[in-house]
Amino acid sequence: MDGLDFDVVARTWPYLLSGLRYTLQLTAVAALGGIVLGTLLAMARLSSIRPLALAAAGYVNLMRSVPLLLVIFWFYFLLPVVLQSITGAERPPQIGAERSAYITFIMFEGAYFCEIMRAGIQSISKGQVGAAYALGLNYWQSMRLVVLPQAFRNMLPLLLTQTIVLFQDVSLVSLLNVTDFVGAAGKIAQRDSRIVEMYLFVAVVYFVLCSLLSMFVRRLQARIAIVR
Repeated sequence: MDGLDFDVVARTWPYLLSGLRYTLQLTAVAALGGIVLGTLLAMARLSSIRPLALAAAGYVNLMRSVPLLLVIFWFYFLLPVVLQSITGAERPPQIGAERSAYITFIMFEGAYFCEIMRAGIQSISKGQVGAAYALGLNYWQSMRLVVLPQAFRNMLPLLLTQTIVLFQDVSLVSLLNVTDFVGAAGKIAQRDSRIVEMYLFVAVVYFVLCSLLSMFVRRLQARIAIVR
């Protein structure tokens, strides 16, 4: 431990901060996109239209059964080849690492948010749905105006917990040479030969942020009443 030099953190802090900013940005976009996609998938899974429900269930089961890292590689390496074969282009289109990261995380997290939202929707009393139908609302109007607002309130702690997991999973984009927080630390560690210092610092930052967010979720869960 005597040979450690943590001054490297202070010297490279602007670069690390830009990586952390990208990590938070990707987490926020993927969480919001995943919630929107997950809500649509949950409504499709609960729909009385059987082909729609089966298609949504198949998508969710596929995404939940495959490792996230493999999905990232699918979109980054295989999707350009598939698009080339479909379009007949001479070369595979360049999607780019960052764009692949956004698409991958939104589609992957949508499957997990779908199950959370499905549980939230099913926690709402069927009597409220029946009352909405009695007022002349159709299925989509009942969901949008009656069920989903209450389901979001019930599932908010779980949605935030999944977002914390997403924040940790975003570090996988460093394997695509994207300069997120872990990627920035890795580049500095290799350049300055300070692997222990940089990765220890990254671990501390992740621990502090995730612990604070987890405490916030627990307090929020204690304050929010479950709507029945």
